[in-house]
Amino acid sequence: MANPGTERGLILFAHGSRDPQWAAPLEAVATRARQLAPTLQVRCAYLELTEPDLPTCVAEMASLGVTAITVVPMFLGVGRHAREDMPRLVADVQARHPEIFLRLQSTIGEDARVIELLARFVLGDA
Repeated sequence: MANPGTERGLILFAHGSRDPQWAAPLEAVATRARQLAPTLQVRCAYLELTEPDLPTCVAEMASLGVTAITVVPMFLGVGRHAREDMPRLVADVQARHPEIFLRLQSTIGEDARVIELLARFVLGDA
């Protein structure tokens, strides 16, 4: 059973890579999210080439009593993975875990705050 306040989860969902160092920035974001929201269950999941995958993360959170999970695609571009693969994968996982509310957020590259931050960064203002 989850501790009070840990019913919510957040999964940062990225592509994955064969290079083990590739995931370090994503893991750093997850670590910071845990610091900012200590009662939130935060995990990273990967589409391919890196573990764990989304079904594994959702199953782990379900075992902890999490009942609502937001999946955040950590993609700047909105290619086939974001448009087709992720919604299908989330729907498949949702069918396996009807007790959990899964919400697929838009990709980070579609968010005006991220666009603003990246623009300021490339201009040297961040």
